[in-house]
Amino acid sequence: MLAAVYRGDSVVAVERIAVPEIGPGELLLRVEACGVCHTDLKKVEYNLLPPPRVFGHETAGTVVAVGAGVQRFRVGDRVISFHHIPCSHCFYCERGLYAQCKVYKRVGVTAGFEPAGGGFAQYVRVMDWIVERGVERIPDGVSFEVASFVEPVNTCLKAVEQLAPAAGDVIVVMGQGPIGLIFTMLLAQRGVKVIATDTMLRRLELSKLCGAEIALDPLVSDVAKAAAVLTDGRGADAVILATAVPGLVEQAVDCSRPGAKILLFAQTSSKERIELSGASICVGERILFGSYSASVDVQKQSAELVFSGKLPLDRLISHRMPLARIHDAFQLATKPTAESLKIVVNPHG
Repeated sequence: MLAAVYRGDSVVAVERIAVPEIGPGELLLRVEACGVCHTDLKKVEYNLLPPPRVFGHETAGTVVAVGAGVQRFRVGDRVISFHHIPCSHCFYCERGLYAQCKVYKRVGVTAGFEPAGGGFAQYVRVMDWIVERGVERIPDGVSFEVASFVEPVNTCLKAVEQLAPAAGDVIVVMGQGPIGLIFTMLLAQRGVKVIATDTMLRRLELSKLCGAEIALDPLVSDVAKAAAVLTDGRGADAVILATAVPGLVEQAVDCSRPGAKILLFAQTSSKERIELSGASICVGERILFGSYSASVDVQKQSAELVFSGKLPLDRLISHRMPLARIHDAFQLATKPTAESLKIVVNPHG
C-alpha cells in the first residue's frame, strides 16, 4: 500500500509499505479520508518524535478485516476511529485529565512502524483497546470527509466544557482556521457572543456564517475596544487561542477583563515560549490554562454533533488531495492562502 512516511529531518516520503496485519480484537480499515491537523505538522516540522512513523489521526474509513473476538463491527462498516483511549481508572483519569493517562498516551492506530495515527496511508490497523471504546459508526448519508471531523470536534468540545461559558458571555476566539471556526460554531450554539479574529477576509466571512457576533482583523481593528464595547467596558469574559502566532497571549490579556479565562489550545510545541507580566495574571485574577487532545466523556456527543449536521462542517473543507500530493497538503496547511482552509487527504484518490 501507499503511505506518507516521516523519515526525520522534516522529511515525509510517499512510499510503498506492507499493509499492516491485525490480531485478535483488532480492525483493519481502508482509509477513505483523513484531515490534516497542525499537531502532526508540528511533529514533522520540529522533529518532535523519532522516525519512521506514519502520521494522520482524523481518520474515517471502511472496515475491511475483523480480528477474532470482535463482535461490534463487521466488514463493510463505515467508521471513524480515535487514536487515543484512556484506562479510566488511574490517578489522572479519575480527575478527568485523560490526556495525561499512560494508557491514553499509547497511540492505538498504526499504518506500520511506531504507532502514530497512520491516517496518511491507505490502510490502518486499529488495536484492541481502541476497537473496544474508540470507534464510532458513520450513519448512512454522512460523507467520510465530514465524518473525519469527529476527532477535532471532540477536542474543541472538551475545551469548551472546561471553559464552561454562560449564555451571554463575550468570548474572543483568536484564529479562524478550521479549529477556530469549530470553536465559533460550538460557542454560538451556547448563546455566547463570539468576537472572531483573523487576518484573512474569507475566514472572517465564514466566522460570521458560523455564528460570530463580530469578525475583526486584529491588524486593522482594535479587538480590546470591541470587547469593551460589548461588555460595558470590562473586557472579554474569556479568550481562546486557536492559533499559535507569537504575541497572542499578551493580546488575550489586553482584551480580557479581570477574572477572565484564557485558554491555550494551539500551543502544542515545547519550543513555543510565552512572556507575560505576572501581575496581569495574579493581580488581574485571570485563569490561564490549556486543553489538549480528545475526551472519552464527550465522544458520543461529538460524533452526534458531526453526524447530525448541526455544525456546518462541510463549509470548512477547501481542498481534497490524494496521498501523492501530501507535500502540497502539508505546505498549504502550514502556509494557508486566502482560499485554503481544511485540507482532507483521500489516500485512495
